[in-house]
Parts: sequence; C-alpha cells; structure tokens
Amino acid sequence: MPQFKQLRRAYGFDEVAIAPGSVTINPELVELGLDIGPHHMRIPFLASAMDAVVDPNFAIEMHRAGGLAVLNLEGVWTRYDDPREILQQVASASRDEATAILQAAYQQPMREDLIARRIQEIKAGGAVAAVSVTPMMTKRLAPLVQEARADIIVVQSTVTTARHESNSVEGLRFDRLFRDIHIPVVVGNTVGFDATLEIMRTGVAGVLVGVGPGAACTSREVLGIGVPQVTATIDCAAARDYYFEESGNYVPIITDGGIRTGGDVCKCFAAGADAVMMGSPFAATTEAPGRGYHWGMATPHANLPRGTRVSVGVNTTLPKTLYGPTSRTDGTENLVGALRTAMGMCGAHTIREFQQAELVIAPAIKTEGKIYQFAQAQS
Repeated sequence: MPQFKQLRRAYGFDEVAIAPGSVTINPELVELGLDIGPHHMRIPFLASAMDAVVDPNFAIEMHRAGGLAVLNLEGVWTRYDDPREILQQVASASRDEATAILQAAYQQPMREDLIARRIQEIKAGGAVAAVSVTPMMTKRLAPLVQEARADIIVVQSTVTTARHESNSVEGLRFDRLFRDIHIPVVVGNTVGFDATLEIMRTGVAGVLVGVGPGAACTSREVLGIGVPQVTATIDCAAARDYYFEESGNYVPIITDGGIRTGGDVCKCFAAGADAVMMGSPFAATTEAPGRGYHWGMATPHANLPRGTRVSVGVNTTLPKTLYGPTSRTDGTENLVGALRTAMGMCGAHTIREFQQAELVIAPAIKTEGKIYQFAQAQS
C-alpha cells in the first residue's frame, strides 16, 4: 500500500477554551512571578524586540510596571544617534512605500558605541537590560553585549534549532557561546518538542515559542511555515517538563506572538507557557516609539521581507494595558487583571498550577450566543 503523509490537527487561540476548575480563589491570592536566570519579574509579560515597540525609555517603563522589555540591537536604535526622524518617515509613508523606506533605513551600519550606549541608558534607568540579536550576528555582538554589562541576551530568528548547517567554517554553537558569555541567554523561536528539548540541553535560560503568528509578521504567507500557538505551546511545554525530569533544571517557555486579548494571554498559560511576549498591544501605547505603527523584525530584509507595517494607533497607555482600569469590553486592557481572574476561576495559586487547567476544543467559543454583539458591531 502507498504511504501517505498524515496531518495532525493543530489549534490556535480562537479554537480552544479554558474549563473552569472545581475550586475557585480570589484573584489577589495568585502569584505571577517569572524568573530568567537570576532576574525576577513581578509579572510574566515581555515586550517584543521590535523597533516600534521598545526603545530604552519603554524598557525602563516596562521594568517599573513589573515586566521585561527586549531591545532589538540590530535595529534603528543602534544605527542612528536619534532615530526619531526615521520613525517619522516610516509613520508618514504610504502603505506601498513603507517597506522600501524601512529597507533603506536598515542599510545604515550598526555602531558599537551605540550598542553600549543603549544598554547603559536602560541600566541607568534601573531596569534589567535585555537585548536581542540574530544568530548570524551573535558571535560578533555577544562580547560587546557582555562588556556593556547587559543582563539578558535573546538570540532570536524566525526558526531556531540547536543544530544548523551553513557554509561557514563553524556556525553558532550555543554550548561554546555559553563558555564565553556569562549572561542568561534566551533562544527562539521554536514550535516543536524535539527542537525545544535539544535547545534546552545546551543550557539556555529560556525558549521563545511561535513562528509567524505576530500581527506584523508575514512568514506564514511568504514561507508557509508555522504552527498555531496553542498547539506549539503545548508541544514545547512537554519538552520543558521532559527536560526538567531529565535534568532537574526548569527552563521557562515564553509564548511569543499573535496575542491580542486577555483571553489569548490566559490560554497561553493554560497551554503551558511560563510567560508571554507581545508586540502590537504594546505598540499601541503612548510610551512606545512607533507613532501608532508596528512592523516585524524581518520587514526590512533586503531580499525577502517577511513582515509588514501595520497601523495599531495610539489609543492606550502601558499601565492601562497591563493593569487598567479600563472601560473596554474587548479584553485589550488590564491583561494582568484578566490573568489573575482566570487563574482564580481555575483555582490556580501559581502559573505552574494554571498550566494544569483543562483546555477544551471549542471552535464556537467566541460566537455561541453572541448574536446581539455581532448585530451591534455590523450596525
């Protein structure tokens, strides 16, 4: 008999729901902390390493709010003394012009003095300095990052694996990197059990989960690659738990991308995440530098852009996005409050307990009984 490739079902946020627990607790009783290496965050929320989201000032404000913001060390903040003019050009461009303007802006070479300056600006504000580099640039930039006394390095690309073949004499090897760099390293992005387990065995301090779900990312359209976030998180959480049983080391996984509402946030944790990383919800805050626009990290790629500029507006603040108070009913503000409330409804005192909450397949979860809401939205 011929052998045919079999497909397994994978699920995104809108296709599942969290089942409430048999015990409930008050939301103020839940614990939300996140540890990456020696660094403790009060809330498990990270801001994406995208130029329209994180600048040194935003990183400081995010730290004050209890979370962590990651600065893109290969973006405009290390290419220009003052990138505000570039950001204004991007915001003012038409939809057809935006990507070309970004490609031209990113042709300016990175400057080592600006790498150190941005890290020092973040640290001078009392914040944990987390910075992002691509695997291709890690061997060059990691020593500079360590010398500038950054606190966390994020090595991030569309897809990251522990084993990689290239034409170079020797590509990036995490085990050798960790012998020279004594800073916690978070690696991403992955979506599968095997790749996540192999990466964890190299000694990383955290793993980012998600390929292509971000609002400004077009990898799924351009490359056809990706796994819906709920399934990807479940698979990577299984690798984390397997590695913990194997080694006694608990490596947090961070669901990265595609998260829009408090409901999405809660489903990430119920699927097994230890933290979430978001871009567009933070890009819409007054503290973000993007002037109401947001674009993916691969948008400026010279030959094959895998992102686009999207308009998110400037319609909220960082404190309201995280903590409220809010008058919105769509779940886009007070994300921490939503997480606390959902954990209380499931009787979970900690994130680890919330990871054990039951998830059900529920494709009608957002439409069942909502006829009046849809009618009002269409009128």
